[in-house]
Parts: sequence; C-alpha cells; structure tokens
Amino acid sequence: MTALLKGYLHTSLILRVTVALVLGVVVGALGGEAVSEWLAPLGDLVLRLLTFLIVPIVLFTLMVGVNQASLDRVGRVGAKVLLYYLASSAFAIVVGLCVATLFDPGSGMTLDENASVSVPENPGLTEVLLSIVPGNIIEAFAEQNLLGILFTALVFAIALMKLRQSDTQGAVAEHLYRTLEGLNAMTLKVMAGVLHVVPIGVFAIVADTVASQGFETLLSLADMVLVLYVALAVQLVIYCVVMRLFGIRLRRFFREARTPMTTAFATQSSAGVLPLTMNAARRLGISQDVYGFSLPLGATMNMDGAAIRIAISAVFAANVVGAPLDLASMVQIVVIGTLISVGTAGVPGAGIIMIATVFAQVGLPIETVVLLTAIDALVGMGATALNVTGDLVGTSIIARSEGQRLEEGTASPGEHG
Repeated sequence: MTALLKGYLHTSLILRVTVALVLGVVVGALGGEAVSEWLAPLGDLVLRLLTFLIVPIVLFTLMVGVNQASLDRVGRVGAKVLLYYLASSAFAIVVGLCVATLFDPGSGMTLDENASVSVPENPGLTEVLLSIVPGNIIEAFAEQNLLGILFTALVFAIALMKLRQSDTQGAVAEHLYRTLEGLNAMTLKVMAGVLHVVPIGVFAIVADTVASQGFETLLSLADMVLVLYVALAVQLVIYCVVMRLFGIRLRRFFREARTPMTTAFATQSSAGVLPLTMNAARRLGISQDVYGFSLPLGATMNMDGAAIRIAISAVFAANVVGAPLDLASMVQIVVIGTLISVGTAGVPGAGIIMIATVFAQVGLPIETVVLLTAIDALVGMGATALNVTGDLVGTSIIARSEGQRLEEGTASPGEHG
C-alpha cells in the first residue's frame, strides 16, 4: 500500500489526470446513475478544495506581484490585459460564426412548439462593473467575487507600495511585505498538497457527468457538438500561431497548461481551476504582477470558449427555425456576444444565460435554448477548457510583450510534470 501511494505521488500529474479522465468516462458509462450517486460528493469535495484556495492565492499573489513592479508597469499591464481580452472574445465569436456557417448545424431539425425553458436572469454589464467595488470586503471574499477581490488586492497593494517608499513608515511596511511573501509561499505549499487529489476529483466528476448525461443525448445533437469542437480546435490552432509569433515555445507552454486545461474540461469551472492556472503561469516563468492580475480577471471576463459557443448556438437556432443569419445579424451577434460574455461573468449557468440573452437581442426564438440545455455539460466541458487556455495564452503573450523571456519557473513542492 505504501509503495502504491509513493508511486502515485511520484507519477507525473498530467498522467494521473489523463488516466483519471479516461477511467471516469469508462466507469460513468458502465455504472449509470448508481455511480453518479456515489461519486458526485467526492468530485464536489475536490472542487471545494480548489475553490478554497482561490481567495488566498489571488490576494497574496497580486499583492506581492504589484510590490515587485512599478506603478507604471501595473497600469500598462492592466491596459494590455483588458484590450486583449475584449479583442480575443470578439475574434472567438467570429471564428465560431465562420465554422458554424460552413457546417450548418441544426439544418433539418424541428422545434417542439410546446418547449419552454427557465433561464436565470442576466445581471447585465452595469451590475457586473459595479461589483468590482465591493460594498463589504468580507462579503466579497465570502461570495468569491473575483472582481471585488482583485480590486481589494490591487488597492491595498498600491497602498503598501507607497508606504514602503515612505521615510516614516517604510520599515513597518517592509515587514508587512515580507509577511505577505511568507503567506504567499504558504499558500503555494497548501496548493502542492491539493494537486495530489485533483486526479481523484477529475475521475469522480467525469464519471458523474457521463453517468447522468449519457451518450443518447450526445448522439441526438451530435452535429452541434461536433461543430463546436471543430471551432474550438480552430481557435486553439490560432492560439498556437499567435504564440509562435511572440516567440513562445509551444511544447513547453502545453506541458504546463495541460493540467489546468484537462481539469477545466472535467469540472466546467474556469474559476474553480484558477489555482491550477496560476500555478501553470508561475511554472512558465511569468511574473506575479502579470499573472496575478490577468488570470483572475480572465476567469471572469475572458471566455473565448463561451464566445464560440454563443456563435455556434445562434447559427444552430437560426437553422432549426429555417431562418439563416444574414451578415447584419452576424455583426450584431459579435458586438452583443462580446459584451454579454463580460456582463455575465461569474454567474452560475453562465453559458445558457449568455446564449439566451444573445437570442433575445437578435430575435432568435428562446425556445431553441431547450435543445441546447440537453447538451449543456458536453459542450460546456470543451468551452471551459478553451476559456482557461485562452487566459493562459493571453497572459503569456502579455508577459512576452513586457520583455519577459518565460524561462523555466519553479515547480511546486511535490509536483512532477
């Protein structure tokens, strides 16, 4: 038993996650609902452990990172991150529309006249922007409002930076900074332990998803699922081209990115795998002041996979009702979809909310969302994996634009590959 445990701990993390993913599919397909009932709590537990780390890792990483840079650099990086995320989301929707127009998913299908769907209310862009400034810091932490946590960390980090430059309070501020460095190192140590149970969570979550979703749903809407994954693959190829243009080594990038990508695929939670994404960025050698800001913001704002899903869902819905989209409607979808992907950040069931909101804006029948909810988990897995990949790609590109060489970072204690 001891030898087996040692073998598990010393095996490459991505190998463990990959094996867990495959085993989850097999066990879920064979076990059915009985498996779902037993394994769902285990998956929830591991996801809770990852979520448990979000607040300390975002808070300490950003505060330490900002204090290792200048205020001018922080502002410059922030501007680059925002512009990149908006442009990336808009481009992803264009990719989705092009691929969907080429393959025409939904052609020949009919809509159930009695279909109805209950879609959670979209909070809107204004409410999301207001949530950046939390009315109560403790509440922002408790609700894991990433935008609020980012704002809090940034404000106090800048205040600490100014205090360290003060003649009267510089010594005290320096002690506080060293304490934050210690807390950051301690958080990374805890994360190293959590990484060991991630494969177990991936196995449980995938088995639960396959058992509850089944393959019949996949077959009934196979064309929609296939077109979505083709579009995701096209976007991934575009990422590779852009990264090569910036001199980023693809092999090393994907060696570090594959664990958060695979875990995001299984969990369907960009925010939930944020500790893993930040760990991958650190291993890539990206500085804390860059990834400490860009990755938490990307988990709430940058949704390339979700943007592609919006585009393909719109073409699918238009084909189902026999009214293919014209150029004007496609342009409208690009503009509205980009804004919606920001305005729906961090909301449970965000994919369906975004799709329903775009449908309402461009005049597509909301009833078609019923068909899409049937494959929500299947398409959500791929979309979330691309969301996380897009965040890490953007962070790497911005780091390169800041002159960083992305040299080999330091692995977490106990982590292998």
